[in-house]
Amino acid sequence: MRTKHVTAFLRPPLVSIVRESWRKRKRKPHVEPARRCRSFWKFLPLSYLKRRRQLPPLPPPAARASNAAPEPALCGGAVRGEARAGGTGAAPAGGTMAVVGFDLGSQSCYIAVARAGGIETVANEFSDRCTPSVVSFGSKNRAIGVSAKNQQITHANNTVSNFKRFHGRAFNDPFIQKEKESLSYDLVPMKNGGVGIKVMYMGEEHFFSVEQITAMLLTKLKETAETNLKKPVTDCVISVPSFFTDAERRSVLDAAQIVGLNCLRLMNDMTAVALNYGIYKQDLPAPEEKPRIVVFVDMGHSAFQVSACAFNKGKLKVLGTAFDPFLGGRNFDEKLVDHFCVEIKAKYKLDPKSKIRALLRLYQECEKLKKLMSSNSTDIPLNIECFMNDRDVAGKMNRSQFEELCAELLQRIEGPLHSLMEQTQFKVEDVNAVEIVGGATRIPAVKEKIAKFFGKDVSTTLNADEAVARGCALQCAILSPAFKVREFSVTDAVPFPISLMWNTEADDTEGVHEVFSRNHAAPFSKVLTFYRKGPFELEAFYSDPNGVPYPETKIGRYIVQNVAAQKDGERSKVKVKVRFNTHGIFSVSTASMVEQVKAEENEDLSVETEVVIVNQRPPENSDDKNIQQDNNEAGTQSQVQTDGQPTPQSPPSPEPSSEENKIPDAKKTNEKKSDQPPEAKKPKIKVKNVELPIEANLVWQLGKDLLNMYIKTEGKMIMQDKLEKERNDAKNAVEEYVYEFRDKLSGPYQKFVCEEDLQKFSAFLTEIEDWLYEDGEDQAKQVYIDKLDDLKKLGTPIEMRYQEAEERPRVLEELGHKLQHYAKIAGEYRDKDEKYVHIDESEMIEVEKCVKEMMEWMSNVMNAQAKMSLDQDPVVRASEIKAKLKELHSVCEPVVLQPKPNVDSPKEENPLNGPSLHTNEGMEEDKNNAEIHQQNGDCHPNDKNTTSMDLD
Repeated sequence: MRTKHVTAFLRPPLVSIVRESWRKRKRKPHVEPARRCRSFWKFLPLSYLKRRRQLPPLPPPAARASNAAPEPALCGGAVRGEARAGGTGAAPAGGTMAVVGFDLGSQSCYIAVARAGGIETVANEFSDRCTPSVVSFGSKNRAIGVSAKNQQITHANNTVSNFKRFHGRAFNDPFIQKEKESLSYDLVPMKNGGVGIKVMYMGEEHFFSVEQITAMLLTKLKETAETNLKKPVTDCVISVPSFFTDAERRSVLDAAQIVGLNCLRLMNDMTAVALNYGIYKQDLPAPEEKPRIVVFVDMGHSAFQVSACAFNKGKLKVLGTAFDPFLGGRNFDEKLVDHFCVEIKAKYKLDPKSKIRALLRLYQECEKLKKLMSSNSTDIPLNIECFMNDRDVAGKMNRSQFEELCAELLQRIEGPLHSLMEQTQFKVEDVNAVEIVGGATRIPAVKEKIAKFFGKDVSTTLNADEAVARGCALQCAILSPAFKVREFSVTDAVPFPISLMWNTEADDTEGVHEVFSRNHAAPFSKVLTFYRKGPFELEAFYSDPNGVPYPETKIGRYIVQNVAAQKDGERSKVKVKVRFNTHGIFSVSTASMVEQVKAEENEDLSVETEVVIVNQRPPENSDDKNIQQDNNEAGTQSQVQTDGQPTPQSPPSPEPSSEENKIPDAKKTNEKKSDQPPEAKKPKIKVKNVELPIEANLVWQLGKDLLNMYIKTEGKMIMQDKLEKERNDAKNAVEEYVYEFRDKLSGPYQKFVCEEDLQKFSAFLTEIEDWLYEDGEDQAKQVYIDKLDDLKKLGTPIEMRYQEAEERPRVLEELGHKLQHYAKIAGEYRDKDEKYVHIDESEMIEVEKCVKEMMEWMSNVMNAQAKMSLDQDPVVRASEIKAKLKELHSVCEPVVLQPKPNVDSPKEENPLNGPSLHTNEGMEEDKNNAEIHQQNGDCHPNDKNTTSMDLD
């Protein structure tokens, strides 16, 4: 409804209000397919297009694609599915590239995709948008997700869950040893010292690494996404906790590589939530205004994370993060389990911890109880039938008792909140909003603690479970060339300070420099300049070991190779580029040695060649913007380049130690002595950078051979799962056929089979049913296919008779109506009806002959079929009758539908050759001309078929 239609019925004071509200209305964010806006105009009437012909035309697709902001008139959402220029890789036409975000949770996973209509969280084969992070191993195949969780109790030893925190950790890690005690499956050390999981798979004992288990889970998520999108999925964005270290992040990337996923970015959970929050906001302050500060709080199954973010229009910056990696919903479950274990032991003399199945059932019931107490303050019962030793157990608890039981956990909530405020130097009054996500934030006591700390009500505008996955999908759409996304920059933060250490050339002293401070902007690159005569080693480590929830503080050792002294024996200048990339991983990415080569007089120096004058220092305001760093090292200097961005580093060294870097006295340089000849022309020096190889020895990294082996193993298991699924489908098809046909034999099919065949077929169905549950329980796929074929040999004729009996009368009736219709037309022709006098008599004779023969055939088959019983095969089938009907149409329709000749229409005079008729080509040309006139709004005075129209 248009605004003017509404305002026509309102009083004048209300007109402006309605118009303003209509102008400011918000549209639902959506993703449109590529070229949607171009095809929009073809649905508009011609008159509307003519009124718009004075307006400037739409820009070409390339021009529109270069601008990431959507046009307000055509699409007001955050994302459009349109190929854009400048993206990474070539996008298929029409936006066919898949855009997927995976939220890999400790307890459950979510999948979000970008498609027409917006960012959507897709459902699995059980119509559930939540996929449990559970993998179960059987004798024939694997079960992943919902099906794995359903057999977690019955196959406890071979069902793996809560493995997310094992990434990048050694088996002897204290955290692993503590977790090992409460797991239903066995952990074992791998050859590389990592965590291995021992299970029975296909009748054999197997050891899988945590990367392989995560790859199995990603396989399931990938299949679910491909099923929903109906296209292959390769590029994706995967979420990780903000406190994950380099080793843990590399481990997750390896898992994605095993399953063939190209992870465009490992995105921090809180950054994904902030992106999902901010990109849809239309009321953010302008870039030059004071930013809006929003604190995001996430308590999931196993961790507690908080983050402070600054929002401006089209911009998000993470200011700080804090966390408690060992506080989550599972801790509240453990409190309930411990409480009821004591109660059951005292009341029923049963020890749930002595049997893993009983303990797992208690965990499931306590989790349900916790969720019920979040919405009810009354006593909630806990009842478990056949808990242990065929005995039932019961208990109850209310919310106040639960909060008293978990008082210690609730106190730990304030710690990360205080830490965040100290990092950002904010007061609670500076925070504009507090947004909470995560399943455990639904606990009322948790909400109260957070609200009390900030002195304001918490917001729940985001989906607590799906916010991370949706943010990852948005980030994937931003990185994908197949979608055009509203301009929105995301600046993350470095969670832990990172330093570099190196050995000096004198007295074996060590140089240390903090390259990235805590909450430094990320991703970010810096260039360090060293002066060396030979290869040297750099060691990266976390500066604050106490703030890192990981036992190993070292990140890796990097050896810069092939470094040599200059030809004059002086030390070479080596530039080392360090980077904190989009995955949140630190690396020494490149190294290059600067060589000075004397240039020939006639040599044409390339544009990229840097030319310097001997014994002269570049000016301080040079383009590279290097910052001299004093490392307290004799003869060694370090320079930091920040890619054009200022970096808070140590002040420049006032006195460079290198002789070559001394600036000559300007007065002495400019002086010219009259008694000396003019100075010779100083030789030009060509400077070139020589790339140097870097040997990286990381704390945690899978070798290429091991990774390739994991990829092959996963491929074999995927194929085995596929074969097993096909085998089960074939078996289920036989079982379904048996039960379905048995029911129909006593129902609609009963009249279409004789008594003897009925008894024979029923006995065969019973035989197949018994075989299925005995010898046929575990057979090859082909065996089930053969059994189904044997069943169909007896069942298909019965099914055919039933279907023919249902369809044949309808087709015969249609044929009879058509025959009567054409017979009537033939009769009217014989009566000299004016409608058919133009038809040639020979043609009508053919029609009458065809109708007569078809009537005889129809009469014969109907009489023959009437003599047959229902349990006999029909004389004629519906397909044959349809063929006869088609034949009748082909003979009669061209004759009875031929048009009358128009003898009254005058022939158009041809100015050259006299009267003539239009050919088809001329008619087509006239038609095209008429269309052109109509589009241009021109009306020819001699055109009888055109109508003038007022365009005003």
